[in-house]
Amino acid sequence: MEIEVVRIGQRVVRDDRVTTHVALVARSFGANKIYMNEVNSEIEKTISDINKTWGGNFQIEIISEWKEIIKERKNAGVKIVHLTMYGQNINNVQMKIRNEDKILIVVGAEKVPREIYEMADYNVAVGNQPHSEISALGILLDRIHQGKQFESDFDNPERVIIPQEHGKNVVTNKTTD
Repeated sequence: MEIEVVRIGQRVVRDDRVTTHVALVARSFGANKIYMNEVNSEIEKTISDINKTWGGNFQIEIISEWKEIIKERKNAGVKIVHLTMYGQNINNVQMKIRNEDKILIVVGAEKVPREIYEMADYNVAVGNQPHSEISALGILLDRIHQGKQFESDFDNPERVIIPQEHGKNVVTNKTTD
């Protein structure tokens, strides 16, 4: 499945870290790309550095207009999944979403415009209480991939973690030297 994420808006300063974490979760939980607007340019460098050090080719694209990306992707047959605590319970729609070929997940930062609810093919709630958009994205991606995203290796990492029961073991990948 091809999965992309669009991060809509950002509350100045407060959301730099949150937006970075949305991108990190998207990357590590199996998305291919994230679109972001109104972000600090350092976020793009951070994700590029993470790809270089830990592998993979997760893409980040800074955009000026989120509506255009959503419309463009929808016109290309991509299903729009909007994460909102007002949506359908994830337990009731996860199988339908899992069977889609391509999805674009919309993750808001501040109050999301009403039109997104109308543009979305799925308005999905991970619980109906206020919570973090980071956790909601992680849960949705985990439900889609059923945990298999954690069995994948990222291409060409400089560093590789060797799982341990106790302690840390991080090795330099000799194939990239």
